[in-house]
Amino acid sequence: MQDFNVIIIGGGPIGIACGLEAKKKGLSYLIIEKGPIVNSLFNYPINMQFFSSSEKLEIDEIPFISKEAKPKRNEALEYYRRIVTSNNLNIQLFEKVEKVKKESEKFNVVTSKASYSASNIIVATGFYDLPNTLNIPGEDLPKVSHYYKDPHFYASQKLAVVGASNSAIDAALECYRKGADVTLIIRGPEVGQRVKYWVRPDIINRINEGSIKAYYNATVKEIRETEIDIETTEGKITLENDFVLALTGYMPNFDFLRKLGIELSNDEKLLPNYNPDSMESNVKGIYLAGVICGGMETHKWFIENSRIHAPVIVDAILQNTSE
Repeated sequence: MQDFNVIIIGGGPIGIACGLEAKKKGLSYLIIEKGPIVNSLFNYPINMQFFSSSEKLEIDEIPFISKEAKPKRNEALEYYRRIVTSNNLNIQLFEKVEKVKKESEKFNVVTSKASYSASNIIVATGFYDLPNTLNIPGEDLPKVSHYYKDPHFYASQKLAVVGASNSAIDAALECYRKGADVTLIIRGPEVGQRVKYWVRPDIINRINEGSIKAYYNATVKEIRETEIDIETTEGKITLENDFVLALTGYMPNFDFLRKLGIELSNDEKLLPNYNPDSMESNVKGIYLAGVICGGMETHKWFIENSRIHAPVIVDAILQNTSE
């Protein structure tokens, strides 16, 4: 069984940053990613454009050059891939961590392909894997998806987009421009305030002119093969429908954190217990990095403000090792 100073669970930007920092400081390390390099970014919509500028997405001061001030998905994939390959990072792809158990002073990490041993664990698993479900009849129909990829698929179709955040608004606009008959179903009274500032006026104008239909203070109650029921302030409305994009956000894998022994707050935020000075959780030797630190507050941590977690964690590991 291979033994490491640290195993990093998650090969996204922050997991990669932790690997770079561990290598720089002379620690033996392994990054384990259940999908391809930066799996979450790979699963973003094809035409997705980041809110952040390229320099704020940089890790380890490696320049990120993009065609526009705010890079797109394909540019980010290329940037992070080149970092992994040019630095020869020790990463195992398409390998899912199934179990982590502490035995004496070591952690035994069992994956879908192998077993490893490590003195420390960094959890950098993000939040994009588990959608916030609607929990309504018909949500499991093939016509319903919690992920959006390409607008071409919905051309000439009656499409309901559920949500008011960036992902929902981007999908609504792109699909409308590919010829979909788009209806937005928004739980609150308006389009989300966090929607990208150059996109929000666009969707509001399309709604105001009637190109995209929007129902505010509305919720989906049932989905059927050719129609959906929504509850509005004016009562129940039934809409003809071919496809539903339920883009209502995502959450970290809290079950995985609980199995590791990490404590979560007793409220709807489900904040994990960690020391912000070292990023070490309540379980000695297990550290948290990136967006997962925010629990259900998935808007709290981004690449740009959690890059600092990598040097903080590695310095803490080195300090604990020398004691």
